[in-house]
Amino acid sequence: MTVIDPEPRTTWVPEADVDEDDVMPLSTRLSIADTLTLGNATCGFLAVYFTTTGVLIPHLIGSEDGGMARHSAATAVMLMLLASVFDLFDGLVARKLRSSAMGAELDNLSDLVSFGLAPAYFVVVWGMVADDAHQRMSAVAAVVVLLAVVLRLARFSCVTLPDGVFQGMPSPFGALTVVSIVLLELPFVPTLLAIIGVAWLMVSRVEYPKPRGLLAVAMLSWIVLAMGLLAAWAFDAPGGQLLLQTGCALQVVLGAVIPLFATARRVNTFRDNRREARAAQLP
Repeated sequence: MTVIDPEPRTTWVPEADVDEDDVMPLSTRLSIADTLTLGNATCGFLAVYFTTTGVLIPHLIGSEDGGMARHSAATAVMLMLLASVFDLFDGLVARKLRSSAMGAELDNLSDLVSFGLAPAYFVVVWGMVADDAHQRMSAVAAVVVLLAVVLRLARFSCVTLPDGVFQGMPSPFGALTVVSIVLLELPFVPTLLAIIGVAWLMVSRVEYPKPRGLLAVAMLSWIVLAMGLLAAWAFDAPGGQLLLQTGCALQVVLGAVIPLFATARRVNTFRDNRREARAAQLP
C-alpha cells in the first residue's frame, strides 16, 4: 500500500493592525535630553580620535610637527569640555521636559566614553610621547582612572544620596582634572601621584555639590574660559602657555578645595543640629 502524504495545510492569518506605539513605547524613544546625551558620547569618541591621529601617530612615525600635536591635543581636550556641557544640559533638559526610560542608562554609557575612556587614553598617550614618562606606569594610572569612573557610575546608579550633592568627585570634573594635571607638564612622579589621587577622589565618599543654579552658570562660564585658554595655547598666542598652565592649576586647586568646603558645611550642619537638639532638651 502506498501512502501519499497530503500537502501541508497553510492557514492564512490576516495581518493584525500593529500600532507603532505597541512596537516601541513612547518611553523608550529618544527624547531631547537623550539627544544631548548622545552628543556627549560623540564628543568622547572624537576626543580619542584626535588624540590618536594628531598626537600618537605623529609621534610613532617620527613627525616633528609639534604644532599639529599641540593643536590636536587642544582639540581633544575641548571635545571633553564640550562633552561636559552636553552632560550638564541633558540633566537640566530632562528635569524640564520628559525623559525616556533609557535616559539614565544612556547617560552612564556616554559618561564612561567621554569621562572614563577619553581621559584614560589621554594619559596612556602622554606616557608614550612625554620625554620623562614611563609607558607602563602611565598605562597603570590610566587603568586606575578608567576603573574609578566605572565604579563611580555603578555606585551612582545604586546609591540614593541627599538632594543637591554627589558622593565623590563627579566624573566630568574628574576627567578634566586628570587632563589638566597632564597639561601642567610636571615631573612624571608628581603627575602620576596626582592622577591616582583624582581617581581616589572619584570613588571616595567626599561630597561635591551638584551644578545647579548659580553653580551651573559658574561651571559653564569656566568651561567657556577653559576653551579660550586651550585655543590660545593651540595657536601659540603670546602668553598662551602661561595662561593654559594657570587655568590647569586652577582646575586642580578647585578639585582639592571644593570637597573641603563641602566637608566644612557638613560639619557646621552637624553642629547646628546638635545645638538644636540640646536646646530642645532644656526645660
